[in-house]
Amino acid sequence: MSTLQQIPRNALVWIIISLFALVAPHASRLPIWILALYAVAVIWRLQVHRGRWSFPGRWVKVVMILSGFVGIYASYGSFVGLEPTVALLLIAFALKLLELSHRKDAYVLLFLGYFICLTQFLFSQDLLVTLYALVSVTVVTTALVAIHRPGEHQFKLGTLHVASVMLLQALPLMIVLFFLFPRFGPLWTVPIKNHTAKTGMSDFMKPGDVASLSQSADVAFRVKFDGEIPVKSALYWRGLVLSRIEQGVWSALSFYDLPANQLRPQEVIIGGEPIRYNVIMEPTQQRWLYGLKYARSDTRTVMQASDFRLFSPTLIETEFMYTVDSWTDVPVEETLSDWRRTTETQLPPTGNAKTRKLSLELREEAGSNAAFVDLVLDRFRVEPYVYTLRPGLLPEEDSIDAFLFQSQRGFCEHYASAFVFMMRAAGVPARVVAGYQGGEINPVNKTVIVHQFDAHAWAEVWLASRGWVRVDPTAAISPLRIEFGLEEAMASEGSFLSAMLLSPARYRSIPLLNLLRLRYDALTYRWQTWVVGFDSERQFNLLRSFFGETTAKAFAILLLGSWALVLLPVAISLFRAPDIEPVRPLAKHYRIFCKRLARLDLIRGAGETPSQFAQRVAEEFPDYAEQLWQITDLYNQLAYADAQRSAGNAAQNLQHFARVINRFRPKRRSAVLMTRAER
Repeated sequence: MSTLQQIPRNALVWIIISLFALVAPHASRLPIWILALYAVAVIWRLQVHRGRWSFPGRWVKVVMILSGFVGIYASYGSFVGLEPTVALLLIAFALKLLELSHRKDAYVLLFLGYFICLTQFLFSQDLLVTLYALVSVTVVTTALVAIHRPGEHQFKLGTLHVASVMLLQALPLMIVLFFLFPRFGPLWTVPIKNHTAKTGMSDFMKPGDVASLSQSADVAFRVKFDGEIPVKSALYWRGLVLSRIEQGVWSALSFYDLPANQLRPQEVIIGGEPIRYNVIMEPTQQRWLYGLKYARSDTRTVMQASDFRLFSPTLIETEFMYTVDSWTDVPVEETLSDWRRTTETQLPPTGNAKTRKLSLELREEAGSNAAFVDLVLDRFRVEPYVYTLRPGLLPEEDSIDAFLFQSQRGFCEHYASAFVFMMRAAGVPARVVAGYQGGEINPVNKTVIVHQFDAHAWAEVWLASRGWVRVDPTAAISPLRIEFGLEEAMASEGSFLSAMLLSPARYRSIPLLNLLRLRYDALTYRWQTWVVGFDSERQFNLLRSFFGETTAKAFAILLLGSWALVLLPVAISLFRAPDIEPVRPLAKHYRIFCKRLARLDLIRGAGETPSQFAQRVAEEFPDYAEQLWQITDLYNQLAYADAQRSAGNAAQNLQHFARVINRFRPKRRSAVLMTRAER
């Protein structure tokens, strides 16, 4: 094999570093055996490099490939999906290292590495993920540069410097492409089989579901209001309307459950100025969106369901930004259809007999539906009910009876479920609403951060002439939860984020940590707004604001012209005559010596030897002759001495040469001549 086709040791080290850099962001979602495969591949390849092992044979590689497919199917249950697809790609990346012998193999491996770097964004487009991706690209580029340096057999960080300069040269073009390159839709999609990345509310609710979400500090969405931020107690973010109860589980109606005349929402008469705000949702792999009461959006991909909740026709697989107008005081669905009334009063035919009996008694005592609502809330206030994240288990049979009359301990979903059951048992239309309540106001950029621990469930009751009215039984049990948030409500119990010891949100009472957390969140919001949210519509609006209405021809000229403008300085710098060889330290110090002689207006000629140059300078300026010859003799000794004989003290001699040069500081020619005249 030609030495030019061999892989230098420096390049091999950088390839292995890039191998681990690319698999690191996927480590938490990969089976442990894939990470073990990476370790085995690296050890095997290093042993091959040291001459102790040989490359794996053909049948060994076949067995490894088949084992990889079997392992993927055993771990994920399918080859179809985002996670198994990326895992297969990572396995191929590791196995390719085992046959890395020629430079062409390294090209294939590293070009595959660039593609693997992009797979990080299939799972997250967070700012930190992007910064790490830049680091990964730099490492892969460093390995690519090292391949083209066949003489480097020691690990060198200088290769990283070359790769970083190359990427910085490409940065202006990257920025131009970001703003001007057309944003096409994806040419293909990878189906997501499982929901390992799913966060937030699901389309059903049973006791304990919302409480489990409240143990997570992950961000659900961020909100930016155009005007003043409403008080926290008014921030009820509607997400799902749960109208069906079966075996103690509340669920939302699907599109196919609705009759044809119920597919569209009833018209609502609006008045006054709306509350306008922008929402940036984290990916949920679900379709429902969040907004305040009676929300309407002018974002093209946001729709309104018949129960007045917002949803997207496609899954929310990436950060999703939309604009909402809300009228929180207008009556909604003042007239209730027969189908809707039947649906919102339906209960299982049997079960929870005590609750049914109590509901009928209280309704008869109240005299009206509105008074019945108040009477039930008063019961929650007076009776010794406890708001807790640790309610204990309830029996599957007659669970609401057990909650209301025995345990009397629950979280928001327990109270909302029991309240709606009591309303329906008395014939009052009611339903459970699942979403989030409150949020943390970031003083840095005036956004509202809604975390998973803000997950909440409440009720909506239909009252004549008022339409659907929000009723929150939790407010009767724990007003602190609504006014100040979950952390204040759970302060005495100590259960707030008890399982997340490393979460920054858990330490909000420490001013410095909290300030850093909020500043980073503000930076994340800008990143999501300006970069992740820069879609084709915003790109078109930006270009139109600068250039007016642009045709396809004008856009193509603008795109190509901007590329040429950016690449021209880079091209000029590349076409300049570079140094063919790197400047050695000895020559570097001698150049300093020549620059100082330039003060005497004496320039060394192209073919002039150091001795000839020193002779010429000494004849014209004899005052410097002694220093000139000392420096020249030292240079000749270091430059032309036997390398082996002087290897032991080469560094010491070079330092002495540098000190002698440093002491040589001639005056300018005019000053020297003036001194001569004075003499």
